[in-house]
Amino acid sequence: MKKRILAIILTSAMALSLAACGSSSSGSSSSKSSSSDSSSSKSGGKTLRLVNGKIEVDSQLKELAKKYKEETGVDVQIESLGGGVDIQGTLKGYYQADNMPDIFVCGGATDFANWTGKLADLSDSKWVSDTDAAYTDDDGKVIGFPYTTEAIGLAYNADILEKAGIDPASITGPDSMKKAFETLDSKKSDLGLTAVVGYCAEATNLYWSTGNHLFGVYEDEGLKRDDSTYFDMLSKDGSIDTDRFNDYANMIALFNKYSDPDLLVSGTYDQQIQNFAAGKYAFVTQGSWIGATMTSDDKEQYDAAGDFKVGMIPYAFEEGQDTILTNSPSWWAVFQNDNTDAAKAFLEWCAGDEGQDILVNKAGFVSPFKSCSYVAADPFAQCISDYTKSGKTSGWHWLGNKEGLAQNALGVVYQDFASGNIKDAATFTKTIEQVTKQYYAS
Repeated sequence: MKKRILAIILTSAMALSLAACGSSSSGSSSSKSSSSDSSSSKSGGKTLRLVNGKIEVDSQLKELAKKYKEETGVDVQIESLGGGVDIQGTLKGYYQADNMPDIFVCGGATDFANWTGKLADLSDSKWVSDTDAAYTDDDGKVIGFPYTTEAIGLAYNADILEKAGIDPASITGPDSMKKAFETLDSKKSDLGLTAVVGYCAEATNLYWSTGNHLFGVYEDEGLKRDDSTYFDMLSKDGSIDTDRFNDYANMIALFNKYSDPDLLVSGTYDQQIQNFAAGKYAFVTQGSWIGATMTSDDKEQYDAAGDFKVGMIPYAFEEGQDTILTNSPSWWAVFQNDNTDAAKAFLEWCAGDEGQDILVNKAGFVSPFKSCSYVAADPFAQCISDYTKSGKTSGWHWLGNKEGLAQNALGVVYQDFASGNIKDAATFTKTIEQVTKQYYAS
């Protein structure tokens, strides 16, 4: 996830530059016409082309395409890009060469902005009412199909909590969270724990964890998915709600106090996840993507720790907050051309039972669709599915924060708070307020 977040940041910056340089060409009506004509003549309505950004599931998507062809006769050609490839730059080259795919991956607002006016409106698709993770543009049109889900919550080792006599469902706010941390800390030796929580505020390489994901918790925790109140405040002039943020800051102070001191300001992402997989932490401040690492790179440690059950609780820094933050890490968009209806039909099939069977059980995706009965083998899949089906999820508005905010402004403030250079939650709140206002004013 660390590498992917860095790639998203770099890709976004490159995409903005490319968009500025190529706006006159890519926005011309002649280019749009020839692109559509070329795609239609090549396909004859019988072939679709999909550019996939997750090269690790290339074979599984080709199996998906094979199944679809058996049922419909439509050939879906999978073109997987990855390994550091600038996907948006490649797509821009395809557009200039009148060689656009019918379906392609977009990673967020910056990517979608590259194709304004060129994407099909998917709002009338049946699958839209079955998910909270569709990508919607500023006009309220659905233009992105969510093929998987990731989640941000306070991940926990269920076996450890059970041994400590703590029901994770009982942690519903700051008081119960503090009580649980104190209980675990008093039993560290008996439970084999190095620390209660694996939290790392190192600013050089892990600014994305604090400045994006954890700061995003302040922006969205406990809110309905379409509630952008605190994101809007930030976007306007860099303001934060100081009362809400101070409650949040008290939770971060709790993480500082009960984290592994060897990890807190000088640790690495790999150490953080490996130690959690080894049963050394009861909680860890990372998202659901760590499940793949626990069952692959850290499999030896995870097996030795008993392949314990995991789960997530809300980052409930205010009493009663009961959501985890979920989102699709990227979406499939449909290029507007003569194959649009065929592309929409393929996505409809992907959201149905047969498509979900392959995407979940073969590709290992966590389904964003409430009606899906399949649960991936990923350790966090069941947890995410349960929250999704119960409607207890909030959005990810941090994706729209001003570019570079986490890396250039927020990360070091979290590190200073963890190291003691910022003395308390109130000062942390005041410092964040000053930093965000300055950053948005610059």
